[in-house]
Amino acid sequence: MAPKERSGPGRAQRKGASAGGRTTVSTKSRIGRYTAPESSGKYTPPIPKDVRRSPRWFGVAVLGALILGVLLILLNYLTVLPGSVSAWYLVAGLVVIFFGFVMATRYR
Repeated sequence: MAPKERSGPGRAQRKGASAGGRTTVSTKSRIGRYTAPESSGKYTPPIPKDVRRSPRWFGVAVLGALILGVLLILLNYLTVLPGSVSAWYLVAGLVVIFFGFVMATRYR
């Protein structure tokens, strides 16, 4: 199977199509020219590393929330908390653990 000819003698060319070869873009045209992001206003500088750091207390709060949630659940089933075994202590423990995990994902 032979490839199809795109242009040649006897074939009509589209309006505006060049006859082939290299085309030269005028110096006034900005299409396809590289511009630095700083000059176009689309550049956002990276955040400095000292700004992206979490405060020292944040890691302690994450561990505290995780340990408190586990303790709530454990003490509930050991019947140490007032009110006997309650589903609300279980829910509260799971919520505290969930927030501990959410805080851990924000830690830097």
